[in-house]
Amino acid sequence: MTARKPVPLKIDLDYLRQVLVELLEIPSPSGRTDHVQQYVGERLSALGISSTLTRRGALSACLPGPRETGADRAIVVHTDTIGGMVKRLKENGRLELMQVGTHSARFAEGAHVRIFTDDLDRVISGQVLPLKASGHRYNEAVDLQGVGWEQVEVRVDEPVADEAGLRALGIDVGDFVAFLPNPTITPSGYVKSRHLDDKAGVAAVLTAFKAMVDAGVTPAVTAHLLVTVTEEIGHGASHGLDPDVAEIVSVDAAVVAPGQQSRENAATLAMGDGVGPFDYHLTRNLAAIAREHGVDLVRDVFEFYRSDVAAAVEAGAHARVALLGFGVDATHGHERTHLDGLGHLTQLLCLYLQSDLVFPEWDAEPEGDLADFPSLSVQPASEEGPREGPIGIAD
Repeated sequence: MTARKPVPLKIDLDYLRQVLVELLEIPSPSGRTDHVQQYVGERLSALGISSTLTRRGALSACLPGPRETGADRAIVVHTDTIGGMVKRLKENGRLELMQVGTHSARFAEGAHVRIFTDDLDRVISGQVLPLKASGHRYNEAVDLQGVGWEQVEVRVDEPVADEAGLRALGIDVGDFVAFLPNPTITPSGYVKSRHLDDKAGVAAVLTAFKAMVDAGVTPAVTAHLLVTVTEEIGHGASHGLDPDVAEIVSVDAAVVAPGQQSRENAATLAMGDGVGPFDYHLTRNLAAIAREHGVDLVRDVFEFYRSDVAAAVEAGAHARVALLGFGVDATHGHERTHLDGLGHLTQLLCLYLQSDLVFPEWDAEPEGDLADFPSLSVQPASEEGPREGPIGIAD
């Protein structure tokens, strides 16, 4: 049977916007993600897609393909965000923080936060301030204070002035502190918020799956969705992947900054990150799909970056891996992206889900004979195969 040619699908941008804002409004620092996973599961259920949850909280779902045998693919996103944890109850009635995930205290200064105590019915608000927060008191010394987590504290929005008062509120070391996102979508389509990494990616993937369901399109290959909850602390997709998965595409924030090609209004194909290059064949296949269908896609590399697929490979995943992103300015800070870029990313995901694996026959098994490896079609080497000396060098 001839495979159906991928076609662009109708993207429900209103759904994407709604899901994105709702995701952003659910606090989910790494380690406290049950609520957001429940939300994602309910969104999938509304699309007629069932899901399961691992012991560690990763959510798994699937869009079945036409084949009953062979290899599958997986799309991986994460719902956990950067945040904080109470490190110390201070004598002045304020809180010292330990960062959750990697981010600078420079961007925490001024953030409104929620402090989650062990009493689930009690959430306390507060604000992160530098130790020298009053210009009328410290004058120029305000500008001389250093940057670091030891240089900030949480001012609790309760009448408390000492450690005992904090304990009376139910606050203790180890309580999670979530930074409020304050999402805004401008008339020109910019999305400004904390935690676009990776709530915007989750919204794009859910919208792509919705587009497939709405169009009644069966994916060319069974497509698994893995929603992880520990990416920001390095564990990511270290578990929860189906053993039949031959291709993994992580969807995450792309870095918009000087020296980078990523743009807020385009999708990004990462060719490599701080862990190393992504799969040669899969990345170029994704680029070809975008080029053929007019998806605005730029290539980029990220130096100080790792994603879910790094954890998957380190845990032993036997699969090709790639990373698609949406351009984000000021990552892990005062983030901003654009609906156009999210639209391009969502459409590329739809086209990818309709496409076959890079090497459907070869990747159906975990290994095969070297002579059968189809790499020559995209990465030319000697047609005669391995021999003494470098391949392709004449004797």
